[in-house]
Amino acid sequence: MERKQKGEAQAERRTVFRGTALSGRDFAGIQQWIDRHRELPHEVIAGAICRRFGWRQANGLWAVSACRLFLRRMANRGWLRLAPRRPGNFVDHRQRPGPPPVVTEGFAVRQVEGPVVVRPITAAERPQWQQHLGSYHYLGACALIGESLCYVATVGGEWVALLGWAAAALRNTPRDRYLGWDRLTKERRLAWVVNNVRFLVLPWIRQPHLASRILAANLRRLSADWQVTHGHGVLLAETFVDTTRFRGTCYRASNWQYLGDTRGYSRCGATYRANGCPKAVFVYALHRHARQWLRTAARPVEAVVQEVRTMRLDVTQLPLEGAGGLFALLRGVADPRHRRGVRHPMEVVLAIAVCAMLSGAQSLAAIAQWAADLSREQLRQLGSRRPRGPSEPTLRRVLRQLDAATLDQQLGQWVAHHTRALQGAGLAIDGKTLRGSGAGTTKPVHLVSAVLHEAGVVLAQHRVPEKTNEITSVTPLFAALPITGAVVTGDAMFTQKDIATHIVEDKHADYLFTVKDNQPTLRQDIQHLGLGAFPPSARHAR
Repeated sequence: MERKQKGEAQAERRTVFRGTALSGRDFAGIQQWIDRHRELPHEVIAGAICRRFGWRQANGLWAVSACRLFLRRMANRGWLRLAPRRPGNFVDHRQRPGPPPVVTEGFAVRQVEGPVVVRPITAAERPQWQQHLGSYHYLGACALIGESLCYVATVGGEWVALLGWAAAALRNTPRDRYLGWDRLTKERRLAWVVNNVRFLVLPWIRQPHLASRILAANLRRLSADWQVTHGHGVLLAETFVDTTRFRGTCYRASNWQYLGDTRGYSRCGATYRANGCPKAVFVYALHRHARQWLRTAARPVEAVVQEVRTMRLDVTQLPLEGAGGLFALLRGVADPRHRRGVRHPMEVVLAIAVCAMLSGAQSLAAIAQWAADLSREQLRQLGSRRPRGPSEPTLRRVLRQLDAATLDQQLGQWVAHHTRALQGAGLAIDGKTLRGSGAGTTKPVHLVSAVLHEAGVVLAQHRVPEKTNEITSVTPLFAALPITGAVVTGDAMFTQKDIATHIVEDKHADYLFTVKDNQPTLRQDIQHLGLGAFPPSARHAR
């Protein structure tokens, strides 16, 4: 009878985590694995469960931290039994001393003049960033939860303000009501909401409207920086304002929307406790369709951040060996390392990095995890004789020392060589500025790329020099790229005689360009010739 009741209780255990519906049978399997490996730390157990269900972050990393918290919540419900935590360096944040008092006296308050620059901090600047928050913010410094970014605002190179962004609050009733979220939709969409957990203007700085200007500048680049750092953009920003101290003036001035007040609860471990201090909730849409995309239960189709691709790749299907293979290309790359102590050959490190990126890895840590999951047979096929793939520090050292432009050109030629014949294929040329690549007086990087229409594969890209434009970059873009028989398309900027001549006479390809009203003579000539009745396929008619 007890066994029957236990089975019925397990059958009722149903929940959704990271888009995966878990039933009682799934929890029973998880519990069996935990019981067999109770000596392992919780982090290792969470990593193994992530691999079992394929739970990854948007940048390709295993969602270990989120899974560890999920297991703890399920244990608090009584659905799972976890081994007690090991004694060690664990710090109970609930017993931390309160924040240090804010020091506002003894400073020579002064006016600052000049343009405001907002940028992410470097690793070397993090201790100073934390120290300033701990000394001058009323909440003190904090450990940013989940995916996070830290910013500094400068005027003339001097720090004037600090900002911190972290993962969105799990429970935010005004926000959920605003978006019309149910539990399942929130679990699928919460990763694309970000929380402004810290905003501090240093107390000795004065400038009219400085806070709202800094906040607006940060919001303009936030989604692009999140894409670069974590592999996906964000659609909505949220923040909580303590109305007993502030009125949220800078948020209102930056067009944030007030949604209402919280009930006055704060998270304490896996539970929530009343703190007696309700806070005002403000949100800011980072895209005009943010609310529509976030409230839709189905996955966004386009323009929304890309979902994680399947992190599995059959390396046996890739052209690795022989003439024209990947190894033949990578063996020609010069190894910048000292020969002594080298464990992984250059071609092995690069082959693993290329295959991991083809599988969807978007960071060095994700590449290292992909390499760690390879079997010995897969490592052997990638040219490695060692039982384990290269570590993240090894990948970082090797890739940092390479000539990125040369390697990119060689890989583009290799992809073009193994792509279907370009005869009649559409090849688009377009320029894009990499948002977040510039800081201060340094201009952002601007690239011109050649992309196959159907496959969406980038065959080549060229950095536009600062004192020129995209027009002069077309010739070096196609310098080493075989495009015979392809149809090159581009917008009106590329409708130039020199570019058309280079494509037809030098590269033996065709082109299809747009002509606008800013080229009236050419447009009038096309109308007089009546070329609408003679498409390129009918050139033999005259």
